[in-house]
Amino acid sequence: MTEARPDLVDTATLARRRTRACPARAGFLHDEAKLEVQERLHDVNRTFTNAAMVTPFADLWRDLLPGARIVPDTAVLDLDPGAHDLVIHAMALHWANDPVGQLVQCRHALAPDGLLIAVFLGGDTLSELRGALGQAEADLTGGLSPRVAPMGEIRDLGGLLGRAGLALPVADTLRKTVSYGDLFGLIRDLRDMGETNALAARHRSPPPRALFPRAAQIYAASFPDPADPARIRASFELVFLTGWAPHETQQQPLRPGSARTRLADALGTTEFDQGARPLSSHDRNEVPQE
Repeated sequence: MTEARPDLVDTATLARRRTRACPARAGFLHDEAKLEVQERLHDVNRTFTNAAMVTPFADLWRDLLPGARIVPDTAVLDLDPGAHDLVIHAMALHWANDPVGQLVQCRHALAPDGLLIAVFLGGDTLSELRGALGQAEADLTGGLSPRVAPMGEIRDLGGLLGRAGLALPVADTLRKTVSYGDLFGLIRDLRDMGETNALAARHRSPPPRALFPRAAQIYAASFPDPADPARIRASFELVFLTGWAPHETQQQPLRPGSARTRLADALGTTEFDQGARPLSSHDRNEVPQE
């Protein structure tokens, strides 16, 4: 019997963090994400008539698609199979214990040729904070504890679409650098976003009193804002995954060996047999002339 994998995220704590959040005071990441999703929908140039959104931030996303069905990002999504021509998974996948499972459920909720767009925080998010807290804790205690959630890298996240059974997969990112007066201003924003530590493996005892003041010193010295060295910078990365429910009308890759034009001709270059090499200038001087 396969042993169950322990959860990465404490979902009860995450729910409390989100309940206490005030995203109206720190909703800039959602604004950026919504704008990018709107642009992607505009590029698709299709009218969607039965959309759904998966997000814990319904009030922030409701105006993106008026009339869309909105469901929370629970482990089992409240979506009917094949019921939607568009599903948007908004700003939650980075906290999922089973991100592939979330995408698979979205895929099952799509009608044939339906579109999925997922947007969430990626691996470069809060890299400075992770480094400053890690160094401060190592200085004070000689060890480390999980304080910033690990987030996926774009080279790995793109593969989730194929695993979920989606066609024509696309993965891209948007990076944003934000300026803060100090570490504590950043932490206030993270609380308002509902994005503070909800890891299942986090230490439950209070941190050393000197931890955050020490981390603030390290942060200020290591990651100043280039435009104002008296301030600090914080990195956020938004990842966008786009895929389609398979349909016979979609473009299909050609079968191996079915090409009618040589790649060398298309590139305007010379093709060599395996193991051959181009002639050097020395070689060319020794070629007999007819």
